[in-house]
Amino acid sequence: MEDKNQIDEFSKVTRHPHEQMLKLVAKGFYKELIKYGIEEPEVLTVAGHLLDNVALKSNPNRVPLETYSGQLSIKDVQDDWSESASLSMGNVTISPIQEIDFKIAVEWMRRPEIKKYFYPQFPDTVENLGKYFELSNRAYFRISHENELVGIIGADQIDRESDKLEMRKLIGESSMRGKGIGKRATFLFLYYSFIIERFEKVFMHSLDINIRNLNLNGKFGFYIEGVFFEDAKIDDERHDLVRMALTRAVWEELFR
Repeated sequence: MEDKNQIDEFSKVTRHPHEQMLKLVAKGFYKELIKYGIEEPEVLTVAGHLLDNVALKSNPNRVPLETYSGQLSIKDVQDDWSESASLSMGNVTISPIQEIDFKIAVEWMRRPEIKKYFYPQFPDTVENLGKYFELSNRAYFRISHENELVGIIGADQIDRESDKLEMRKLIGESSMRGKGIGKRATFLFLYYSFIIERFEKVFMHSLDINIRNLNLNGKFGFYIEGVFFEDAKIDDERHDLVRMALTRAVWEELFR
């Protein structure tokens, strides 16, 4: 009975952020319609077509809220932190970033798709990137897939007084996206944050146009804390910035 009550409480907590997510999706879709020349009165017509598709294809048994709790578990982490400062899950490993990685990371920063979705950008020179990672309120890691560098993940704005940090993640190798590498790297970083360092809260920021990223974060238990309207400027276009957060208690409840 207690487990059922816990699940019910978790559903209550996550349902409202999920509704916020849907509002963000709707807002982004509306902006795209206007951008492509759809007149405002015609937006209602588009909404009608969407409802028609829902009526034809919706499954009454589908579960709207999903998490990775059935796919990922704390017990699946290979914890070699005390011996080699590394954490692994299958063929994905995170370990402290090395100076040799900086040049590759700078090359990633110049790619158009990363400039569009990764905000704010890392410094775009090897020297400045090294200085960025060296600051005491940061802790960054290389993401390796079968021992090859494919991305960066780390902690920014580390606040020991409040036991919280900001998570930032980048899969730089485009051929490695969509393979579950970012998902496992994120889980390993959350393990580092909550189990090894015992932080109480991890938060992150995403652009409103990066709906896929927002949805994936929600499956780890992240919820939307707020929206900073038109807070980011990319290529002379302003975007909303979404802040999401996850507490250690919720994460451990989902993945223990």
